[in-house]
Amino acid sequence: MKNRLRLAPSPTGLLHIGTARTALFNWLYAKKINGKFLLRIEDTDVSRSKPEYSKNIIEGLSWLGLNWDEDPIYQSERIGIHKVIIKKLLDDGVAYRCFMSEEESQQLREDQKKNGLPPKHDNRYRDLSKSEIESFINEGKSSVIRFRIEDNAQITWNDQIRGKIKWLGKDLGGDMVLSRRAYGDDIGSPLYNLAVVIDDNFMNITHVIRGEDHISNTAKQILIYKALRYEIPKFSHTPLILNSEGKKLSKRDSVTSIDEFRDMGYLPDALTNYMTLLGWSPKSGESEIQSLEKISKIFDLKDVNKAGAKFNWEKLNWINSQYIKNMNSNDLLNIFKILWEKKGWEIPSQQWGLNLTLLIQDSIIVLSDVINQSEPFFNLPEVDNKGLDFLKNNNVKSLLKYAIDLLSKKSQPINRNDAKEIIEEISLKYEIKKGILMKSLRIAFFGCLSGPDLIESWLLMSEKDEDMERIKRCLDII
Repeated sequence: MKNRLRLAPSPTGLLHIGTARTALFNWLYAKKINGKFLLRIEDTDVSRSKPEYSKNIIEGLSWLGLNWDEDPIYQSERIGIHKVIIKKLLDDGVAYRCFMSEEESQQLREDQKKNGLPPKHDNRYRDLSKSEIESFINEGKSSVIRFRIEDNAQITWNDQIRGKIKWLGKDLGGDMVLSRRAYGDDIGSPLYNLAVVIDDNFMNITHVIRGEDHISNTAKQILIYKALRYEIPKFSHTPLILNSEGKKLSKRDSVTSIDEFRDMGYLPDALTNYMTLLGWSPKSGESEIQSLEKISKIFDLKDVNKAGAKFNWEKLNWINSQYIKNMNSNDLLNIFKILWEKKGWEIPSQQWGLNLTLLIQDSIIVLSDVINQSEPFFNLPEVDNKGLDFLKNNNVKSLLKYAIDLLSKKSQPINRNDAKEIIEEISLKYEIKKGILMKSLRIAFFGCLSGPDLIESWLLMSEKDEDMERIKRCLDII
């Protein structure tokens, strides 16, 4: 049978970077072993699942380039099948109706806490007779369906990341709930551990890659696989993504959804490249920056770390900046134009926009940086305090006046040689260092002492017929 892997997210929130990283590792390994990557939306939690979250997950994965090989499956459409199989487990005697009330559950937890015991179901309704079950049903009591887990049961598997893992039944918290509470002889809606086994078997999943927080679920699910005589897939449990404090990355860490990363200006290729490094790294001598296609050829689960992976903003920013630097400038311009249009900024020509893109491309870390870095080319900036001090303390008024005189004699817009000649002539006439004049011009154009290449910036402003006006403005300030 062909290797088949899947992502099975619950649509109870926006696509989280942890879920996206899980999708990525599944996608990479599927490519590595010539398998298929599939998608199943686990939307059986009616109270929390929302169609807009399903849509967000699908769009987010597509934006990241993690496309699946078959149509997505929606778990809610298979609830009837899940219930049929629960009924089979009841008939086989490996599952039973548990009539434990919420009050009984609360009292059990309080008693265990009082006695310093870990929380664990005590299986008190496991061995009811048929007549007792009928009596409880006739009394109108509700029940959940539980799966029998013997304390002496031994569950083992060879995890492709963590090696051999062993669990004892007594450590799994008592008999496992398979379905939500229902009245009469009805079977409530199926819960995760039951539904995932049935649907993975239906989809012929051969490899399950998911976070380490699912390890105890895997032990429970293997018991269900065996009870249903299903073939057990190979399991792999990836490390969690941690925050700077070494705790699991959560919504409290401000940015966790893929939407937020996209809105902040991260490129999908850069983000997926970075996510591969959250728990995995290329061998010595191999570049960390590679396309997913290339990474899929060298990716191996045995190279995935067991320890948690700390999220590093500096590393992500550096990788994103490298992708931006290496982008085709015309493609980058198309992105910038959308951002400029949102601000109401118009470029005088396609070439002007391309020249501006080339000017600032190497200094952009995230796409949103383009707004701050390009704003002086669209709007007249205020002169900051350091700029004012420089203009007033360096006796540059005559330099700027002469610059205007020379500019007025040049055909507009000026070219690179024109700009260099003006700087050279002023420097010779007033016997000053070029740096003094160039800093004065930078203040005129940008309102401060920093900015991109002066000559290239001057040419862009000259094309908009704004260079002379900005120099005159500085004279007025002085």
